[in-house]
Amino acid sequence: MTADGLCDVGAWFVAEGDHDRAGVEQLAAAVGFVTGRRCYEGFLGFWPSATGPWAEVLNPMRKYVASRTLSGALDWNAQVVEGNAVEGIRRLKDDAEGDLILSGCGELACGLLEAGVVDEINLWVHPAIGGAGTRPFEGIKLDLELLEVVGYRSGVVRHRYRPR
Repeated sequence: MTADGLCDVGAWFVAEGDHDRAGVEQLAAAVGFVTGRRCYEGFLGFWPSATGPWAEVLNPMRKYVASRTLSGALDWNAQVVEGNAVEGIRRLKDDAEGDLILSGCGELACGLLEAGVVDEINLWVHPAIGGAGTRPFEGIKLDLELLEVVGYRSGVVRHRYRPR
């Protein structure tokens, strides 16, 4: 996201640098990737044919897609989370032998945060002002406890929070 909270990826996004390596390491430490349908479909259009460090970690990783409209088998090592997304992700989390990582800050993330399913939030703030666009976690209020702030030479700053 930008310093003013824009989360639509645009020209402001710093794609390479020490923060990027830290992000790949964070993803690689997870046992599964959780996302909503829109994010999944957007990623599906790009990542399966991509190469590089992110693709090497993300492509073989198990993906769990929360959707009210998708069903059956999915491409890209993905499966639909059946039924209620919050309960389905809660079950996945309970059964996982490690951390699940969620990409996104929209409807799914808000629902999981409000239900108390999310253990930690990482906001990667890029050194730019984005202007108008989508803001993360629209419509919810939540107190957060700051766990860590890490600044990278690239100018990106990662804020780690725990919901209270």
